[in-house]
Amino acid sequence: MNLIDTHSHIYSKEFNGDIQEIIENSKEAGVEKILLPNIDSESIEPMHALEEMFPGYCIPMMGLHPTSVKENYEEELALCKNWLESKKYCAVGEIGIDLYWDKSFVKEQQIAFDTQINWALQYNLPIVIHSRESFDEIFEILDNYKDSQLKGVFHSFSGNIEQANKAIELGFLLGINGIVTFKNSGLDKTVAQVPPEKLMLETDAPYLAPVPKRGKRNESSYVRYTANKIAEIYQTDISKVAEITSRNARNLFKL
Repeated sequence: MNLIDTHSHIYSKEFNGDIQEIIENSKEAGVEKILLPNIDSESIEPMHALEEMFPGYCIPMMGLHPTSVKENYEEELALCKNWLESKKYCAVGEIGIDLYWDKSFVKEQQIAFDTQINWALQYNLPIVIHSRESFDEIFEILDNYKDSQLKGVFHSFSGNIEQANKAIELGFLLGINGIVTFKNSGLDKTVAQVPPEKLMLETDAPYLAPVPKRGKRNESSYVRYTANKIAEIYQTDISKVAEITSRNARNLFKL
């Protein structure tokens, strides 16, 4: 069984003491690759360091996270662009709009998102979208690119079936993580109406640990619990879920 964790922040300080063990756990759980989305200037160095420690296993992206879009966002974007020009990445991410934590820089978030979409088109890379409480705003921008070659994934998807269908219609996949295992999330009902060929697995470690690890620090090996839940939803076996979702990831990110 070969699983791919398409979204994991295991380069963060929460893993400083046991990263070797985390990687070993992941390999034992059947995780063949872990994709690392960037956040901002402070995460670039530890992300690259993890890539160097585990080459070919930990694979980085480059982008500016919407919650890091502040007064200095143009400087942050310039740094991301410099890295994109000088190094290979599997995607432009994690990018998007977040209206949950802070709405002070909504306009700047929209500009940053649009700018980074254009980078993705320039470098022929997929985008990894953060869309917390911002589907309408995200779709408004993506509609401008529906006739382009833009592709990517809605990371940590937790929307309804209408939002899922809209994302798929625009050519995007849905990143499914531990939320689908949460009893009252309702995400299982949405996933049941979506073909597995439109899904990818992720953890968003150290956040959103799936049941039965909910409330604990998430890690990439826990992606198997999400895979198990999806297998249960589709009434199939986990190896089939792993096969389909990993193929989707390999195709999208050119792994």
